[in-house]
Amino acid sequence: MADDPVKQAQEAAAAAAEAAEELQAQAAEAVRKAEEAAALAKAAAEAAADASTPAAAETVAAKSAAAATSGPLDQTQVDAIRAGYAIEGRTLEIGALVNGEALPDVPVRIPLAMTNRHGLVAGATGTGKTRTLQVLAEQLSSHGVAVFAADIKGDLSGVATPGEGNEKLLARTEGIGQQWTPASFPTEFYSLGGVGRGVPIRATISGFGPLLLSKALGLNETQESSLGLVFHYANTNNLALLDLEDLRAVLAYLVSDEGKPELEGLGGLSKATVGVILRELITFADQGADVFFGEPEIDTAEFLRVASDGRGIISLLEVPGVADKPALYSTFLMWLLADLFTDLPEVGDLDQPKLVFFFDEAHLLFADASKDFLAQITQTVRLIRSKGVGVFFVTQTPKDVPADVLAQLGSRVQHQLRAFTPDDAKALRATVSTYPKSGYDLEEALTQLGTGEAIVTVMNEKGAPSPVAWTRLRAPQASMSPSPDAVVDAAVAASPLTAKYGTGIDRESAHEILTKKLADAAAKVDAQAAAEARAKADAEFAKMQAKIQADAAKADKKAQAEYDRLMKQTSTTSRSRSSRSKEKSALEQVLGSKTTQNVLTSVITGIFGMARRK
Repeated sequence: MADDPVKQAQEAAAAAAEAAEELQAQAAEAVRKAEEAAALAKAAAEAAADASTPAAAETVAAKSAAAATSGPLDQTQVDAIRAGYAIEGRTLEIGALVNGEALPDVPVRIPLAMTNRHGLVAGATGTGKTRTLQVLAEQLSSHGVAVFAADIKGDLSGVATPGEGNEKLLARTEGIGQQWTPASFPTEFYSLGGVGRGVPIRATISGFGPLLLSKALGLNETQESSLGLVFHYANTNNLALLDLEDLRAVLAYLVSDEGKPELEGLGGLSKATVGVILRELITFADQGADVFFGEPEIDTAEFLRVASDGRGIISLLEVPGVADKPALYSTFLMWLLADLFTDLPEVGDLDQPKLVFFFDEAHLLFADASKDFLAQITQTVRLIRSKGVGVFFVTQTPKDVPADVLAQLGSRVQHQLRAFTPDDAKALRATVSTYPKSGYDLEEALTQLGTGEAIVTVMNEKGAPSPVAWTRLRAPQASMSPSPDAVVDAAVAASPLTAKYGTGIDRESAHEILTKKLADAAAKVDAQAAAEARAKADAEFAKMQAKIQADAAKADKKAQAEYDRLMKQTSTTSRSRSSRSKEKSALEQVLGSKTTQNVLTSVITGIFGMARRK
């Protein structure tokens, strides 16, 4: 048993070595085929240069016929692909079939009417997905179809500037039968909440809704349910949720002493849950969401506009640093789709869509999404085509898109995939399994595609999948580099939407209403407390007054008793004094008589000898 781990490690190492050898062999084969393709391309270029005479033209045609069988497909399969893309109505020209080399007489197209059946543009980084998106956007605009796309890297802004031809570009376009001419297209630039260059796009919290907001905040099902209850309360009580401050105010109110009774009949809110939501709102605001939410809210009908010359306007959303704010970016784009779905009328299947919506970095939308959120996306994608809107998801592999959503995508443009790791190999096999049967070894072909090449299958006019075609894609007519800042700034300044949406509005909403309500409640509590304090003071004063009066009465009574006692005592003394007064009066009468006075005078004179001095 002790040797099992060692044995397992040895077996794993052997398997890894075998896989490495296989990959090395595949790489060598890819190099060989690339060299052959380069040689064929050189020969084709030389032949094209000599095709000025009928004889030379016949030679070129012969070489083209020979080339049709020099690749993985035989002539029958090539003819089947030619027939599969022979579309009668208006189309988006994607490119030309590659079978060893490009076959300009076998164009690959998407029926314009089928672009509202949605699509997928996938491939590894650097394989040309952005250029494919640009080619599709330019042709849609030319057909009078409005386009909305997020400009993740800033490269798409080049659609507002004519492209510049060069020898390499023209050689490539001639090789696939594209008559390339430079052109620019009517473009409107937008920014999230005014951060960056472009007309500010804002949404209200109420318009965003609890489901999308829960996805953006990364809430679990319990927290999402609680947030839904908060939205219900706000809507029922006419509390406008315009920005994050409004939502924070409602959350704080509903767990306060004043607000708790409001939700007693609905189950109430946990303080712990509200605490989590409030913390996530802080993080969300730090990601830039605080400037996105507010008024004036964008009317998504602005994205369906057509220029005066009949071309569809390409609306580009500047999203710098999307990797730093994936939740905001992905949920915002989903909000746009949901809002379009809600506002647009049913129109059924049109000859061409009103709007095609490109959802770049689509994997960000589906990462860690709840079941309810995925269900909403699936329903929106399934039903929005009847509103005249097509959706193209742009991502690295089809496995980034849930199966229920992938099943709704009629057109597929798959750029090169890489198989450098076991996970890459697994993704490659999963991608191959999603394609119809074809004459290609797709697992091999998908790793050998050059930049600007893709495996394509679309929904034809009858609603059936077209043959799988290795395609060399057309080149954009507009600049493949970003437009100069001056061009973008001038376009934004000249836009009629700048005056309409450029300045934010801060009207009375939930925050102001609840702040006033809480202030009024606090004032009422203060007034009640003051009244109670006054009543208590009045009662205390009355009590003291009563005591004082009682003490005064008691003192009066005591004083009266003392007075009565003294009066009684005084009365007795007066009688005694009266008797003595009477006695004294008799003595005084005796002493005061004339006779007595004469006797006393004689006595005193005799004693002191006073008579002799006289």
